[in-house]
Amino acid sequence: MRFGFRVSSLALISAVAFLALGAAGVQAQARTTLNVYVDADTNITDWLSGTVAPAFEAANPQYKVNMVIARGGITMDDVINRTIAALKSKADPQVDVIEGLDPSDFTKASLDAKLWVTFSKQNIPNYGTLNPAVNILPYGLPYRGSQVLIAYDSTRVPQNEVPKTFPQLIAWVKAHPGQFVYCRPDKGGSGGNFVIRAIYEANGRNPSAFTADNYSDSLAGTRLPPAWKILSDINPAIFQNGSYPAGNLPTLQLLANGSVSMITAWSDMALQALGNGTLPSTIKLTQLTDLPFPGGYVYTAIPVNATHMAGALAFANYYISLKNEASVVKDIGGFPTIKLSLLPQELQDVLSAALTDKAPPIWPSGSWSDALNAGWYKYVATNAQ
Repeated sequence: MRFGFRVSSLALISAVAFLALGAAGVQAQARTTLNVYVDADTNITDWLSGTVAPAFEAANPQYKVNMVIARGGITMDDVINRTIAALKSKADPQVDVIEGLDPSDFTKASLDAKLWVTFSKQNIPNYGTLNPAVNILPYGLPYRGSQVLIAYDSTRVPQNEVPKTFPQLIAWVKAHPGQFVYCRPDKGGSGGNFVIRAIYEANGRNPSAFTADNYSDSLAGTRLPPAWKILSDINPAIFQNGSYPAGNLPTLQLLANGSVSMITAWSDMALQALGNGTLPSTIKLTQLTDLPFPGGYVYTAIPVNATHMAGALAFANYYISLKNEASVVKDIGGFPTIKLSLLPQELQDVLSAALTDKAPPIWPSGSWSDALNAGWYKYVATNAQ
């Protein structure tokens, strides 16, 4: 009887173990796959796949993230149009989250179709942590930003000389010939947004005077020439008597090697360069206080017909979590979209002089950009090839 009891006990234990292992296996197999479509450069997609997805999955083990990169054969417009079609036909769009959008990606067609989930504290618990100065769209959740800043060598530019306004920057450039440079506007956004800021300055610091649908040759002929006057006046004081680098990176390199003392730079590129030592720690960043240099934010959106709505909302909520927002700054050099006071003190110290409490204006691009580039070469950098 004892032997029989022992066999029965072992059998029971084995059966329990088998059921437990089987349940675990079923649970592992039952993980929900979230299809996250992303349109971004390699550095961002590497970060999403190597950092964000694993961290989200660790915090939410019931989900597995499938990053679908919208490059090459598929565009984000294709994804959005497919999702609209699925909404109309009540089919499965096989889309949960769409990442890497800017305001222009929220097309009239998608808004007319009421494609997007409206975000709030009710469906995104971390929603209240967003910085109110950020351009927040009802249907677009901003999770990282980038702005053009002033980067300067603090060993050569005393703190009391650091420009706080655009007129002060122009005055500094004139007073220190050869020590400032920005790149050609058609070759890099750090230069292009410097030119845009000059255009805003010449038009009453009013970004709303330039919209995607108000361009005309006559209006450009009125509003752009005053900016060409501002920029042509400082042309002789630019590095090497008006030698403009052909890109954002060459501009950073001139600051790093001491050829100049001050430049305009993208925030993400400058923060990454400071983090990896490409720029020395003596380089400091600051933003204008009258009207910041232009920039923008990247948005996450969820279609109302997302295949796995609960998982999509959980992913969006993690995107603006403190952990992920700190990673935005440390790992990809982006600006956070949550309130600065929530970040670790060391990150606050890095960002405090660079962040603005005003949303950066957004240039309408298109015909306005074509006129900007043509006018700059014709009236400002007349010797540039």
